[in-house]
Amino acid sequence: MGDNPDFDDEEIKEEKMCLDLGKTNPSKSVDLEEQIECTSIPNVNKDNTTTTHLYKRRWVMVFLFSSYSLCNAFQWIQYGIINNIFMKFYHVDSFAIDWMSMIYMLTYIPFIWPVSWLLDKKGLRLIALMATAINCLGTWIKVASVKQNLFWVTMLGQFAGSLSQVFILGMPSRLASVWFGSEEVSTACSIGVFGNQMGIAIGFLVPPILVPNVDDMDDLAYHISIMFYITAGMATVIFILVVFMFQEKPEIPPTLAQVQARSTPPEEYSYVASILRLLRNLPFMLLVISYGLNVGCFYAVSTLLNRMIIEHYPGEEVNAGRIGLTIVIAGMVGSLICGIWLDKTKTYKQTTLAVYLMSFVGMVVYAFTLNLGHLWVVFVTSGALGFFMTGYLPLGFEFAVELTFPEGEGTSSGLLNCSAQIFGIIFTIGQGKIIDHFGTFAGNIFLCVFLLIGTIMTAFIKSDLRRQKANHLAENQVASAAGSPSREQDYGATAPSSPQEQQSRH
Repeated sequence: MGDNPDFDDEEIKEEKMCLDLGKTNPSKSVDLEEQIECTSIPNVNKDNTTTTHLYKRRWVMVFLFSSYSLCNAFQWIQYGIINNIFMKFYHVDSFAIDWMSMIYMLTYIPFIWPVSWLLDKKGLRLIALMATAINCLGTWIKVASVKQNLFWVTMLGQFAGSLSQVFILGMPSRLASVWFGSEEVSTACSIGVFGNQMGIAIGFLVPPILVPNVDDMDDLAYHISIMFYITAGMATVIFILVVFMFQEKPEIPPTLAQVQARSTPPEEYSYVASILRLLRNLPFMLLVISYGLNVGCFYAVSTLLNRMIIEHYPGEEVNAGRIGLTIVIAGMVGSLICGIWLDKTKTYKQTTLAVYLMSFVGMVVYAFTLNLGHLWVVFVTSGALGFFMTGYLPLGFEFAVELTFPEGEGTSSGLLNCSAQIFGIIFTIGQGKIIDHFGTFAGNIFLCVFLLIGTIMTAFIKSDLRRQKANHLAENQVASAAGSPSREQDYGATAPSSPQEQQSRH
């Protein structure tokens, strides 16, 4: 961390002075938004050490979360990737099938507020139980919908899946913070997002294989029911595993930042006040809009992929699924690489900006190569687009946590995802209409414009890494309490012995 460009010596010096001021003037009131500058670490025991511990079962927790996130994300795209087949079976138009994906986005917007409140007040286990229970219910509703006149029933099942998603999308950063150490938290968040991406990948790949484009409606109903039964069986097993294995939090917190978070009395927390503080946080609000633009573009491309591929490559439903798979698999690789990179370097803004810029470049290349007539070119450009666009997801989550600490991770990620759903609906409808009237090239250029705007906005985000500063100040406190040298030396900073020396450092 010594060469981290997001910190400088004077910032650390000023926060240390603020900490000392808090000790000498205990009557001074401190706003929650400024807790990271003036705080004390409460769990210092008689040996002058703060107790933290990493449990091996943290990997079980993130695996369980990834599993039910996968099952839910699979259902998001299972209709859209074989759009033309479901249109034929249920006798509906393409816009109705597009809504099978967009319902995931629409449901999220009103329900994220109570769910975020529940996550902050009730914790991870209740949210995990509700997510898996509702998801399981939705899959069995779909099993009962395999008749040509029951489109409303399959839409009801999809609505249940979309409601379950509200309990899922905000959890990766919270789960990582509660269970994982400061040197692995970004990697853990990436693994949490990894499950969602894997579900989307399977959703692209499996439906075109399980549900072939046949003309016999009884045969088609049989294939659709097989897909629905498999999904319901998986959802049921995952629900049972979560009931018996998913744990709220470790007995001993994994980081000093979590020690501080646990020390805040629940009655001092106000969800509404937290939302208002986030809305006044300009760097975070810039991230909210830029994140929404990027992920909204990804949602639109994923939802309309079948239509775009079929327009230029008729009869290639299976390859459309494989192209979607390529987008997401490349994105999973990008997510993991970005997560590991963040844990090693802590260069949140630089990494986020670079990946965002490359998402824009990837979208431009994809737009100009889609109609060349060579599927292998589409595979290559789609993979490059997915590596950066999908790889951006955990970056946005982790950067948001850094910008908003000590606010709840569920609240900040909820606002990010709400922005993504709003832009996802706008972009999916807008690009769909443009494709209908002007073709796929114009529709993709439409998305490129907004990715360029998002890149520019990201460049203006101030890098204020509050969680990193809180961990560093906590380590300094513990070191001081134990009588050992401060870790400020890691940053090349030493406390000046006189005002003259301090002046010379400026």
